Amino acid sequence: MEQRYLGRTGLRVSRIGLGTLTWGRDTDESDAADLLKLFWDAGGSLVDTADVYGDGEAEYLLGRLIERLVPRRDLVIATKAGSVPDPQRRFDGSRGHLLSALDASLARLGTDHVDLWQLHAFDPTTPLEETLQAVDIAVSSGRARYAGVSNYCGWQLAKAATWQLAAPGTRARLASTQMEYSLLQRGVEREVLPAALDLGVGLLPSSPLGRGVLTGKYRHTTPPDSRGASEHLSLFVEPYLDNEGARIVDAVTTAADGLAVTPLQVALAWVRDRPGVTAPIVGARHAQQLTAALSVETLSLPDEIRRALDDVSAPIHRYPDQDWSTL
Repeated sequence: MEQRYLGRTGLRVSRIGLGTLTWGRDTDESDAADLLKLFWDAGGSLVDTADVYGDGEAEYLLGRLIERLVPRRDLVIATKAGSVPDPQRRFDGSRGHLLSALDASLARLGTDHVDLWQLHAFDPTTPLEETLQAVDIAVSSGRARYAGVSNYCGWQLAKAATWQLAAPGTRARLASTQMEYSLLQRGVEREVLPAALDLGVGLLPSSPLGRGVLTGKYRHTTPPDSRGASEHLSLFVEPYLDNEGARIVDAVTTAADGLAVTPLQVALAWVRDRPGVTAPIVGARHAQQLTAALSVETLSLPDEIRRALDDVSAPIHRYPDQDWSTL
């Protein structure tokens, strides 16, 4: 698999990442082992997790599998901290919480460092400089090699990166931002992606298949074994099961038929090759799904198909995104 540099850093990652959101919950140890081995055999290196996935079980499972299946040195392990199971406070970006969470992640993963440590979301109740000081401590202590953010809007990303550049003695610089990005969700193109490109921050798209909707599996019904039928994930899928989503899925399916490939391959190739994108993070519950995603490695969309998909899925951006003098 092709390797890409993550943002303006020397860290190289596979251009498809493996997500572990369902590990320890919907994906058991046997299936997770198959996924990790398949991904590694295909040349994949970037494995993305978080301290809250499966209430820590995803990290714990990944740590056990690395110990017996895949050499630690061959993987770029990315995890996250900052989300908390507290209905009164969903995010905690305090220095104390973040550093404690990092130490707990390292213990579950069975490693002395993570390659990429990401702030899971912006915490409006903690001063940003305190949050970023925790990132600097993590990197300077060697517990994290690189740092990134997740679910930061454009101004939050720009403010964080600018603070790091201006603060004297800061060792950490943001390498990445992880955001949902697909043909069904192009909101990052408004502010996040331009900021990331300007700042040299690599984009790691999550849900690049539109929460599974872009595979076409929901065109006529909801498969009983799908996320859309899952008790705890159906609300995650539902927003894209509307008329607008159906129109885009139809266009992806038409393009796939013309290329003699699958809708999954078309949708994943589109987001993988967008400007500023380093590596989409693909979640799979079993090896068959991951094999389908990895098959996109040899596919490049023809320009005319890419432009057609751009047009059919184009978000409406008016003032102030367009030049105000021409409006």
